[in-house]
Amino acid sequence: MSSIDEERLAPLRAEHARLQREMADPALHENASRARRVGRRYAELEAVIGAADELRGLRADLAAAEELGGEDPEFAAEADALRVQAERAAERLEDLLAPRDPDDARDVIMEIKAGAGGEESALFAAELMRMYRAYADSRGWRTEVLTASESELGGVRDATLAITSRSAASAADGVFAHLKHEAGVHRVQRVPVTESAGRVHTSAVGVLVLPEADETDEDELLAEAMAPANLRIDVYRSSGPGGQSVNTTDSAVRITHVPTGIIASCQDQKSQLQNKEQALRILRTRILDVQRAQQDAEASAVRRSQVRTVDRSERIRTYNFPESRVADHRTGYKAGNLAAVLGGDLEELIASSRTAEREARLADAAEGADAPGPA
Repeated sequence: MSSIDEERLAPLRAEHARLQREMADPALHENASRARRVGRRYAELEAVIGAADELRGLRADLAAAEELGGEDPEFAAEADALRVQAERAAERLEDLLAPRDPDDARDVIMEIKAGAGGEESALFAAELMRMYRAYADSRGWRTEVLTASESELGGVRDATLAITSRSAASAADGVFAHLKHEAGVHRVQRVPVTESAGRVHTSAVGVLVLPEADETDEDELLAEAMAPANLRIDVYRSSGPGGQSVNTTDSAVRITHVPTGIIASCQDQKSQLQNKEQALRILRTRILDVQRAQQDAEASAVRRSQVRTVDRSERIRTYNFPESRVADHRTGYKAGNLAAVLGGDLEELIASSRTAEREARLADAAEGADAPGPA
């Protein structure tokens, strides 16, 4: 059975108690930026402390059952069951204590773009969009379509989604922790609806997953970048469907971040103000991602996680319709349940990537611990 040193948990318990007192102080919520950071950290520690207390209780029950099991078969059987439960609880606690991406607790902005394959790629992009929305629903998350451009046959040429948790989440349960490994190129092999000869075609769809920047993040990394002097805001007439007002007024908004050239636009909402808010939301997240990438590159030649180092153009997964098979090329995971996956059953696929990330982080931590210090 994996053992957890209480000395290792003691500082976390002290921090948890301190944050609990801090969250009860109304003064905290006068500073929105700090309140959000405290809330995230508290949710993370709450999960750790809860798992530690559960493990401690199971071990106490196990010790009592083992003591009585020598004379009573029923207690012996109970001890066997408790031993399994305690081992699982210890593994969960170790997982919660493992090094993590600091963005894991964040919500995400997801962009889905049709690539090679023309109309067939756009149709599959629409299927991926439905897949992620179904997965989010299964976890109780909210999904909001910020922008979407449809193709002639009802596919999606590009779309931007906001996927958010309904409450403060621990890092282990965060939206970004689950979805960040979906970033990359998704390849589909099937007979397109536009194919008359029945030949299998290969198409590709790109998925980008960014940890969503909060407005409060501007206090730290984005204050100067998002200054009004650095933004050029253009309004124009929307070109797509969306109701009477969309096509008759200059409601669409395009915002350019002048220093970097990063652009975000939105025309899907009915008012110019709503489109501006959505465009700012997307722009803020894109700039934060660039800034953090620059910080990571300056800090180390090795980026902080497997996902954040991968080339966005790298093929990560193949969906093979003739064989009803899905394969992840990074972890080697394969399954013959393609219909279920496209219906939102992504748990095993995502778990394979999260396990690989966890093992890589533990290996990096061990390597760092073994590295010789300065002479």
